[in-house]
Amino acid sequence: MGAVVALDTLFNGGQVWKGRPAPPTASPQPTGHAALDAALPSGGWPEAALTEILLAGQGVGELQLVWPTLARLSAAGERIVLVAPPYVPYPQAWQGAGVDLRQLSIIRAGERDALWAAEQCLRSGSCGAVLCWPHKADDRALRRLQVAAETGQTLAFAYRPLSEAINPSPAALRIAIDARPAQLRVLKCRGGLIRSAPIAFAVGH
Repeated sequence: MGAVVALDTLFNGGQVWKGRPAPPTASPQPTGHAALDAALPSGGWPEAALTEILLAGQGVGELQLVWPTLARLSAAGERIVLVAPPYVPYPQAWQGAGVDLRQLSIIRAGERDALWAAEQCLRSGSCGAVLCWPHKADDRALRRLQVAAETGQTLAFAYRPLSEAINPSPAALRIAIDARPAQLRVLKCRGGLIRSAPIAFAVGH
């Protein structure tokens, strides 16, 4: 029988290789919100991936969260596509946020067609970001959006009710927006630990 050696002895003697996970690659897609970037392991949105934004209700800052990114992308000539938004976008607000309206496209579609349209836009590789508001999207539908985002190397944002937080999701990042107090919570983040502390989020009106 071999000798019994305490693990501490092996570790302290440098006889055991202690592997370290590779740090996540820095994201070239900053969110535009310093506190949120600091909380994400890559320092920004997961590139070419689906981000799920869960809302306690409409008008809690869901557009302010992504406007800095959309402004940056549109300034670089990237196409921004809104698939079946719940309300008609207010042009002055988008312009005020720095978004170039010439790069903004809106697709009107029913629930089933909206998911298909979002997937096709993501797969095309011709868009900088695609935003959608699926009312009924199961794991399979969300996984298709995630794969399409990877295929087209495009940012995908899916806005869904906060009640969906109890269900698993293939999204690379899940963020909840609480109304009172106005704050962000990172529920899931691929490639890093979840930040437990909420992030203050100022909502403009």
